[in-house]
Amino acid sequence: MSGGLAALLDDVAALARLAAASVDDVGAAAGRASAKAAGVIVDDAAVTPRYVDGLDPKRELSIIARIAKGSIRNKLLFILPAALLLSQFLPWLLTPILMLGGTYLCFEGAEKVKELVWGHHEEAAPAAEQGAAHEDRIVAGAVRTDFILSAEIMVISLNEVAAEPFVSRALILVVVALAITALVYGVVALIVKMDDIGLHLTRTSSGAAQTLGRGLVRGMPLLMSVLSTVGIAAMLWVGGHILLVGTEELGWHALYDVVHHAEEAVAAATGALAGVLGWVTNTAFSALIGLVVGGVVVAVLHVVPRRRKTTGH
Repeated sequence: MSGGLAALLDDVAALARLAAASVDDVGAAAGRASAKAAGVIVDDAAVTPRYVDGLDPKRELSIIARIAKGSIRNKLLFILPAALLLSQFLPWLLTPILMLGGTYLCFEGAEKVKELVWGHHEEAAPAAEQGAAHEDRIVAGAVRTDFILSAEIMVISLNEVAAEPFVSRALILVVVALAITALVYGVVALIVKMDDIGLHLTRTSSGAAQTLGRGLVRGMPLLMSVLSTVGIAAMLWVGGHILLVGTEELGWHALYDVVHHAEEAVAAATGALAGVLGWVTNTAFSALIGLVVGGVVVAVLHVVPRRRKTTGH
């Protein structure tokens, strides 16, 4: 009896070790997958704060929480099942779908560049008009954009763990979805409340805290401006890079080879800075590709119809 119990306990201990190893493997794989999606994560974190810019500060965290819930819903209820089914039965469709999402990011980035160049900005609604309906529109727009970014994150992550068994893939992607959403929207919440934190520090008795608080308050507009620029650049860079890699995977090697050779040439000529400057070269080419592709989409969707309308055709 005691021998049987000891054997059973040994089996339980072995299963526990196996389970722990599996959890470690899932965590490690989720970390690798998330790292590959870092560009889109930066994009997501940079883009989201603009949705609450100019709104009632008391509503900022509530709106961010609603967007975060929408992001989790996007990832777990829609994107994850679709991505797993495609990877299981139609894996060849993942690259074209990823490229469609990349094209959308290029369009979004080029649209923002057009607004910066030509100055056609939408007027913000007066504070008195920013009620529940206005917040609903903001959340809906943010969740739509998040859907594209979340899809990119999940598909990029999926590509990194495509060789794993189906259940492991599912667990890894759930971990990625939860961890990235918590990271992105936690950072976003911290960014948009930075001025409030600064104001609180200015009211403390510590001189150092007051100085820091004043710096945070003064730095907030600059930070939002920088984030807006980073968000535009990230859209073009990430979207262009997705298209660049996608064309290579589909067998169209010419464009990828040009960028790869340029990256190698810069790396070979810069010695100790080879890795950094090689990455900058690849990123610059990717952003240029994103701007060109996005510009074409913007022209097709906006400029051409407008010209037809003004000429009466």
